[in-house]
Amino acid sequence: MIVVLKPNISKKDEAAVLKEIRKLGYRPHVMRGIERVVVGAIGDERTHQSLETLVSWPQVERVMPVQKRYKLISREGQTNNSVVPVRDIPIGGKKFQVMAGPCSVESESQLMTTALAVKKAGATILRGGAFKPRTSPYEFQGLGEKGLKLLAKARRETGLAVITELLSEQHASMVAEYTDIIQIGARNSQNFQLLIAAAKTGKPVLLKRGLSMRIEEWLLAGEYVLSNNNANLMFCERGIRTFENYTRNTLDLSAIPIIKNESHCPMIIDPSQGAGRADLVVSLCKGAVAMGADGLLIEVHPNPAEAWSDGAQQLTLEGFARLMEGLKPFIAAAGRE
Repeated sequence: MIVVLKPNISKKDEAAVLKEIRKLGYRPHVMRGIERVVVGAIGDERTHQSLETLVSWPQVERVMPVQKRYKLISREGQTNNSVVPVRDIPIGGKKFQVMAGPCSVESESQLMTTALAVKKAGATILRGGAFKPRTSPYEFQGLGEKGLKLLAKARRETGLAVITELLSEQHASMVAEYTDIIQIGARNSQNFQLLIAAAKTGKPVLLKRGLSMRIEEWLLAGEYVLSNNNANLMFCERGIRTFENYTRNTLDLSAIPIIKNESHCPMIIDPSQGAGRADLVVSLCKGAVAMGADGLLIEVHPNPAEAWSDGAQQLTLEGFARLMEGLKPFIAAAGRE
């Protein structure tokens, strides 16, 4: 069941509702939006009293049953789009957001050069991998905490928010200390203990789709974040594995309207991982904007030919600036800013 509280009620009134939900045998999960509080009440309605009587309470706006297996992220439970606040940046609202930066943090010079360039072009969030999940154990695995410190320095000097990937439960607190958004990558999208650890940091979580993940599985993975009292979840389509080998992955843009129909959470597209080819990124970005995505996650490098990882899919600084300029009419046509 979903219990929607009225706007601007007191903490005392909210606590009374939560107490009653527990009394009736349900476990409440509180999701705080910009305008109102939504409570997901988890429990078996066959063995417990219905919560629909709560609609008579003066602080309750409405009570709704949810039939989906994923309760808290379901559009059934929350009809309005969620807006995820990242510092002073709203993701999922009117403003279209772009996250950009190198695949891997390699050096202070490389990161700062990229950060300044992407900010100048219009990006609001700096991406960069400090811990890298590589297919081969002999490939560059990232700078670790040193890379996190460089990201934090770039944030201080540019004002950009930061997104980076979390690979291990034992690093959750450390990564949360340095970043503004925790990314869960494709290889870990069903690592449920890692999802719980990320949620419990309190940081916004960007959940990428797994290599061969069905959309229902992806939605249920996202439910782990909200069910651990973290309402700030974003989904990110980054391409799935198919029989096609012309591109690195097959970017499934149809996931945008599907996720938008099923969930209230923001939807981000990663065209760099989706294609694995820089020459396709511009077209995929335009398609993502036109289909209703809330933002993009783009790989950018000062010299892609010398990148320590995934150079073929990273845009040059000049190429990123041209992309941002070219996206403006598409963003306007989509009714975004």
